[in-house]
Amino acid sequence: MQQFHILVTKIKMIKLKGAKEISIGARVEGGSSKNFNTGNWRANRPTIEMNKCIHCMMCYLYCPDNSIKIIKESAKQKGNPEVIGVDLDHCKGCAICSSVCPVKCITMMPEVEAAKKEKEKKGQLLKG
Repeated sequence: MQQFHILVTKIKMIKLKGAKEISIGARVEGGSSKNFNTGNWRANRPTIEMNKCIHCMMCYLYCPDNSIKIIKESAKQKGNPEVIGVDLDHCKGCAICSSVCPVKCITMMPEVEAAKKEKEKKGQLLKG
């Protein structure tokens, strides 16, 4: 107990800096991810089977990057929102959309495989 007391008495009190005295450092304004394509470090890409989608908006609600593209008032959905795709420029591949989808129409595919399929599809479109 005596050793603890000696240690405590040697601690000096320091004055904390105020908010105006602390340097800002590397501060980023909120919402700035729209200015940067951050999807290029994704390992897995979500793909949506649109014919299975029930437009429940669970993917849209839970996506931390706001990467699910929607039409807010779709004529096709009688004025309700409609999922139309994924913003791959900002999607990080976290798979939350896939895990919350009640009909499992969103699947995750390795980015390399998805890019290869996309390239093949573009090649077929150019030939046809």
